[in-house]
Amino acid sequence: MSQKVNISITKTAKSRLAETDFDNLPFGKTFSDHMFMADYSDGEWKNFQILPYGEIGISPAISALHYGQSFFEGIKAYKHADGKVAIFRPDKNGERFNLSAQRLCMPELPVEIFLQSIATLVDLDRDWVPGKENHSLYIRPFMFATDPYLGVNPSGSYKYMVLTGPVGPYFSKNLKVKIETHYSRACDGGFGFAKAAGNYGGSMLPSLKATQEGFDQLIWTDSREHAYIEELGAANVMFLMDGTLVTPSTRDTILKGVTRDTVLTLAKKWNVNIEERRISVDEIITGIKEGRITDAFGVGTAATIAHIAEIGHQGELYTLPDPAKRVFSNKVLNTLNDLRYGRSADEFGWNYPVGK
Repeated sequence: MSQKVNISITKTAKSRLAETDFDNLPFGKTFSDHMFMADYSDGEWKNFQILPYGEIGISPAISALHYGQSFFEGIKAYKHADGKVAIFRPDKNGERFNLSAQRLCMPELPVEIFLQSIATLVDLDRDWVPGKENHSLYIRPFMFATDPYLGVNPSGSYKYMVLTGPVGPYFSKNLKVKIETHYSRACDGGFGFAKAAGNYGGSMLPSLKATQEGFDQLIWTDSREHAYIEELGAANVMFLMDGTLVTPSTRDTILKGVTRDTVLTLAKKWNVNIEERRISVDEIITGIKEGRITDAFGVGTAATIAHIAEIGHQGELYTLPDPAKRVFSNKVLNTLNDLRYGRSADEFGWNYPVGK
């Protein structure tokens, strides 16, 4: 099939833009006027359309509801200083979208169509992109199985959709996190590297327990021994130890984050020593005690750069250096903001311009 498709556009009769409070944007609760939708059946993608945001009719027997064939991506679009709109590195999300599809036995979507669908939708709702610092338009592409069949087999039909909505910061404070030593997010040979809905469903109980203990997030560990750091609940995790940027190497159990790749690329440009490897919990705790860890932070599309202020482990709470005085993570955050808001030259070609 052609890598560019005709997209039918039905505009909303009445925009909700004027009644939206852009000074109060809880993450993921406000949606733009339109959404994108396409169908897969008989071995091909079809019915490409943009329509007003709203409910859709589905059978209660669709296999996504019963057997978990569902996954998503998270992307952001930013309003630049000159008023133009650009999406940040959506091509990387398109590549990962198809990795998730492969692992969940779902059809791939050509990356060019992925980009076209998102860019067309964002362009139509470009007035929904906030111009305020630390604000953006969050983009949620997702796919789910639609066969009305109660059988443990891959579906023959699927729906691909894209929702967008203006958002403020995902985290409004420095993080107090707990190293998880009982529950597991993912296992070797599983699909922890995919953005599968099931990964998040299984994480909710331990996350709730951590919240009840006063923590903001979990640091997940390996499922065999709970001896190695993997990732935060909402982001990859990085540490600056003895001047070296250390982050868990990606594997079956760890999401290959786009922001993770972005930060590593910047660090290489700045000649920062980098180690992508397995990191033991003991190494982190010892590093904090000895003052060798000077920076710790989460990196993700929603989270951006999220400073970790405290780490809890086995009933003990360890305090890290003051986030406001950290050099590396704050330099990364400022550099990223300048890039994404169009205030500095885009030497890596990461901004994907939309429309006019």
